[in-house]
Amino acid sequence: MLWVLLTALFGSGIGGYLNPDLPILGPLMQSLQSRAVLEGSGRVPEGQSNVAVPNLGNIPLHQPPPLNAPPPGALVSTQRPGDKLLIASFNIQVFGTSKLAKSDAMAVIVQTIRQFDIVAIQEVRAKEDDILPKLVDALNQNGSRYNYLIGPRLGRSVSTEQYAFVYDTNRIEYDPSSVGTFPDPTDLLHREPFFARFRTRTNAPERAFSFWLVNIHTDPDEVATEVAALADVFQRMRVARPDEDDVILLGDLNASESQLGKLGQIPGIYWVVRGAMTNTRQNKQYDNILFDGAATREYTGRWGVFDLCAQYGLSLDNALLVSDHFPIWAEYGIWEANNQQFTQSRQDLRR
Repeated sequence: MLWVLLTALFGSGIGGYLNPDLPILGPLMQSLQSRAVLEGSGRVPEGQSNVAVPNLGNIPLHQPPPLNAPPPGALVSTQRPGDKLLIASFNIQVFGTSKLAKSDAMAVIVQTIRQFDIVAIQEVRAKEDDILPKLVDALNQNGSRYNYLIGPRLGRSVSTEQYAFVYDTNRIEYDPSSVGTFPDPTDLLHREPFFARFRTRTNAPERAFSFWLVNIHTDPDEVATEVAALADVFQRMRVARPDEDDVILLGDLNASESQLGKLGQIPGIYWVVRGAMTNTRQNKQYDNILFDGAATREYTGRWGVFDLCAQYGLSLDNALLVSDHFPIWAEYGIWEANNQQFTQSRQDLRR
């Protein structure tokens, strides 16, 4: 198993995401390049993230919240609730220079991303490095303050892909020391997950909701193997820090809720998309958002599939010019549900 192998190979240790006094004790997480736009700079600097994962610890569990999610809902306004956080996932099919040149498709993509506080994007596919900067420039033309994180190019063929997170800096902040790509020494995954730790931007940061996001796009030809490997990834990420209990794994799993295998059998695991199709043709369930229901009590129970056809009056053909996937989303509170256990010694985060 990936988890057992990682433990044997790399041992223990993780250092300070929000606590600069915590030492880095081990080199588990690969120091693969991840890029982040410096606020106002227009540059995409190269950087490395040395993050390690400890031995299994005793993360306190809490009483799970009521998780009877309502039917898929619709968001129709860019006026996001001030006391809630909207986290989304969007596979923007073959997102590269060709799609950037399609003004109608880009208008839909930009307006859609503005509906959310943070969006995990899959399938950034281009040789150029200006795809996300141009997307963020378009997002910010109305006075918004979005920024992004992007991972390295991944894949076994010449057609590699990148993961990205796009987030509203008025609402979200991240820790630059906690951004990286999960290692896969046995090559079980075509595109190893890209992760980062975020926190809601509030006037009381010691009480703000903080969480890992783990972005994934499985290979459609090896779904069972890759989803099983994600179970080990999830287990390792949720014990990556003794002061963080919230891990949200999201993306294009190429798997329905009945195909989650080992990932869906993790004690306490919860997935938000239930009984709904997530592709544009509305005949497949590929995308989902998963977390430990006992730990992530910040989840409000609200979720949805953002139907581009219904929201913007698009024909199926025009919607497919945007992507073969609809975005999915879930709503969380902005305050840490257990703020006394997990909010000590927090350092400032970057926009």
